[in-house]
Amino acid sequence: MAIVKMQKISIAAAKKHRKAILEQLQDMGLMELHEEQIEDVDLERMDTQAARNNFERAAQTLDMALKLLKEYAPEKNAGLSLFSEKKLIPRSDFQAHDSRASGLLTKAQKLVDLEKEIHELGAANLKDRATISGLTPWMSLDIPMSTRGTAKTEVFIGTFPEDQSDEALIAGLTADLPADAPLDVNILARENRMVYVCLIAAKSISETLAENMRQMGFARPAVSCRRIPGDKIKSLEESIERRKRKIEENKKEMASYGSLRRDFYISADYYRSRALKYELLGKIPQTRHIFFLQGWVTDQSAEPLARLLSEKYGAFVQREERNQDELEPTVLDNPRIARPVEPILASYGLPTHGRFDPTKIMTFFYVIFFGMMLSDAGYGILVSLGTGLILLRHRRLEEGLRRMLQLFFMCGLSTTFWGFMYGGFFGNAIDTVASTFFGYQGDAILKPLWFEPLKDPMRLLIWCMLFGLIHLYTGLAIKGYETLKAHDVVGFISDILSWFMMLTGLVLMLLPSDLYGSIAGTAYQFPAWLVAFSKILAGGGALIILVMSGRSKKNWALRIALGAYDIYGVTGWLSDLLSYSRLLALGLATGVIANVINLMASMVGGGPLGPILFAVVFILGHSLNIGINLLGAYVHTNRLQYVEFFSKFYDGGGRAFQPFGRQYKYIQIKEDK
Repeated sequence: MAIVKMQKISIAAAKKHRKAILEQLQDMGLMELHEEQIEDVDLERMDTQAARNNFERAAQTLDMALKLLKEYAPEKNAGLSLFSEKKLIPRSDFQAHDSRASGLLTKAQKLVDLEKEIHELGAANLKDRATISGLTPWMSLDIPMSTRGTAKTEVFIGTFPEDQSDEALIAGLTADLPADAPLDVNILARENRMVYVCLIAAKSISETLAENMRQMGFARPAVSCRRIPGDKIKSLEESIERRKRKIEENKKEMASYGSLRRDFYISADYYRSRALKYELLGKIPQTRHIFFLQGWVTDQSAEPLARLLSEKYGAFVQREERNQDELEPTVLDNPRIARPVEPILASYGLPTHGRFDPTKIMTFFYVIFFGMMLSDAGYGILVSLGTGLILLRHRRLEEGLRRMLQLFFMCGLSTTFWGFMYGGFFGNAIDTVASTFFGYQGDAILKPLWFEPLKDPMRLLIWCMLFGLIHLYTGLAIKGYETLKAHDVVGFISDILSWFMMLTGLVLMLLPSDLYGSIAGTAYQFPAWLVAFSKILAGGGALIILVMSGRSKKNWALRIALGAYDIYGVTGWLSDLLSYSRLLALGLATGVIANVINLMASMVGGGPLGPILFAVVFILGHSLNIGINLLGAYVHTNRLQYVEFFSKFYDGGGRAFQPFGRQYKYIQIKEDK
């Protein structure tokens, strides 16, 4: 059975066993626990928010520590793999981790603190470098920049815009001043379009001098200090070097934590699981001595689970009936070959209980259509070989990624099959190589096992329409199965059989017609009885639809109007059928682009460097082509399932089964022998 039967159960047990039972359920991962539980004024709930927050913060700290280890103590060969695997940990190691978790968290926090200190030291160095940059023009100043003068003198340290010569600057400053005015002008530097100066003047002329300076655009330094600039710069450089040494020391210390990576993996998932458990603890209704749980398990695991909880903890476990408005979780049980397609189905919507699970049928059509769209044996071999090697090398991939790779492995095999059927191996690469480098000018070396679509596209179009019709008929047949399963014989005749009759009759009427002959290049000659039968079949189906589609209406005029509108729905069937022309379009696109790439490669294939240039164009071109057409095949194959196929019978509406278990981000538990 494709959809697993589910059972709702309730658990009542002594409060002293609460944590142990939750640990047991979390380890087993068999039960989906309800958040909306038994409502009763006498029941209370435990406040676990503080503990839960602590565990979540601990998990986040360990996550940060692991991220830092990737930078400062990378694993050997880690950069060679594009796919991260979970670490295989014996259950005994995980269970024994309780006593070590606190100490490891302290070390993880130390690692995070070291990184924080590195950032703080780096920020301080940046600040000091900016200060040095601001003080550098003042290096020749031999007095502190904070100097403002003495009892009889005024000191002005600052800048003027660099748009005047030294003579003009001095002339501007001494304007309206006596020729023998006590003024010392020191031009220190010209940098950054500024003139850096130090002016020493008697206080008797300071007001006039200040006015002249204001008119000339004088500005105090953006960076100042209470020490001589040269001394300050030297001090800052020493501080920077000291911080650099500290940063390197921190990095070395952080690298030494690499040996704790495995323990950090376990601790992070340990605290994450604890946080999940305490989240649930806060939602469990309880009295002073008893607590209650309610949720869903698969029917086959209900009895073993009840027996275990009863014998080990003295719990009372009872089977419950589903509430009328309650939606059971959906668990799919399909053959191994069909499981990779389950995520594709789930992204549209899981089936509800009592409905048909189309996964197995969908798998067949999905793989076939994908292969027809990509339709190149070379591309298919690359896809299957690449995904197959990844699956063999990485056995503990995340489940969603693993299933996606398995799906592409099967689609690669289908692509290889259709590629040989159409005679495509990296387009016409074999013939191109033979003619470019060996002067071969004969017939095609790799001949199609069936026919070549580029030479006979209309033939392929007809076959695509046939495959599409089979696909749509399958969807309608599934709807008929569900209708008969619901004991609705009238509905089966009115909504299913009638459409089979009308559509089949129309197809039989089309085959011997001139329209079909002009498209296919050939026409069928049917005997008179078959021509008459096709008309009777189409007319009978249309009549049933006309009379019975609106059977819920008592008004015959309205019923006939609704029936006529449903007959008009045959245009929707035609639209759906034409959608399968994408099998032709994408298949031709793959082949045409591949041939163009081969032609471009052959154009640069002459001369001493010809083979190298040929290989470069060939590899780059086909890499781009396979990438684009892989995406196109994936998108359009999904569309044929979602829009054309599912519209005939499927509406989803189910929800996924989410059992209470440990959330492992980094590890995978290996059961002890």
